[in-house]
Amino acid sequence: MHFLKFDWNPITGIDIAGNFKLHFYSLMWVFAFVAGWYIMKRIFTKEKVSLTYLDPLFIYTVLATMLGARLGHVLFYQSELITEDFFSIFLPFRFKGGFEFTGFQGLASHGAAIGIIIGMYLYRKKYNYKSLLWILDRVVISVASGAVFIRIGNFINSEIIGKVTDSSLGVRFIQDQYYKGQITQLTGIKDVQKAYEAVTDNPKFADLLEAVPYRHPAQLYEAFCYVFVFLILWYFYSKTAKKEQTGFLFGLFLILLWTIRFFIERFKEPQGDEYINWFGLNTGQWLSIPFILIGLYFMFIYKPKSASK
Repeated sequence: MHFLKFDWNPITGIDIAGNFKLHFYSLMWVFAFVAGWYIMKRIFTKEKVSLTYLDPLFIYTVLATMLGARLGHVLFYQSELITEDFFSIFLPFRFKGGFEFTGFQGLASHGAAIGIIIGMYLYRKKYNYKSLLWILDRVVISVASGAVFIRIGNFINSEIIGKVTDSSLGVRFIQDQYYKGQITQLTGIKDVQKAYEAVTDNPKFADLLEAVPYRHPAQLYEAFCYVFVFLILWYFYSKTAKKEQTGFLFGLFLILLWTIRFFIERFKEPQGDEYINWFGLNTGQWLSIPFILIGLYFMFIYKPKSASK
């Protein structure tokens, strides 16, 4: 049985002008934020919260997510950018080795989580209409839905690829960075898709293609699991009284999402040059553990000093 086995060499974006390209990965982020906005609008309407607070919440969430995700990636996985290409940390361009529009590549979900928490704290200080945990309990529902789109975007980009597998779920990522470099170098064609077509039509490159291994589509594993994280959170919010238990949904989100991340990491290749492997656990797994512990605290230990407004 070959459930998923196929070669993955997609169009990753649309050429606009020069080096500028509209990446489908970037569109997945747009879809994630738009879906989150509609979910929060429904929540605000359901709970009779003024919609005047919604757009500022959206802006804070977008900025906090993107800034946190980018800084998290740099600090946890690619700290050499601080000295080698500093401005590429904050701008969607690469300056080292020539100027190139890249979009915002290199975004870490652990950093995004920290960024969102800090962003919601700053938002709450300015818009004091509910408690911080009331906001977090509801924002995480939107975040869970957005995580699905982001992992699909990672799959489109052939990034965060899985380990080599001979299972029926294997996918050959033709645009895996190593093989992409080999194919473009051998053919002299910079466009990966055109280079791949040239290689497939030339028998002398058959061994190169055969060398591309099948890998776990770890991005799709995560996206699939995150659908259930969203559905579980929405169920507890809309069908139970748990939304009234301050911190419960926030804690549940942390436990579900980061437990999934902890186990999916076992199927992923190491990410970045800052990769660690302590006691058999990699960087992503070690970074997930604190979030799981915080989630347990808010679900089972935390007691608010006073009722939420």
